[in-house]
Amino acid sequence: MTINLLASAASSAIDLGPVGYGLAAIGPGIGLGMIFSAYIQSTARQPESAKNTKMFLFMGFTMVEALALLGLAMSVI
Repeated sequence: MTINLLASAASSAIDLGPVGYGLAAIGPGIGLGMIFSAYIQSTARQPESAKNTKMFLFMGFTMVEALALLGLAMSVI
């Protein structure tokens, strides 16, 4: 009886990849908000340092987006 139940559960598998990516996209969204808010606050406090901190803004942005794209690739696989 349990073997038949397991076989029927395996044959009706639901694809949870999109749901997983939707949940995984919350982290990069929060990370991007934190990165850009920190940049805006630092630029508002010291406008002359905007040129120096812009590099760190784009480095953080690319790292967070790379993690988001990695999550998308894992949900497809």
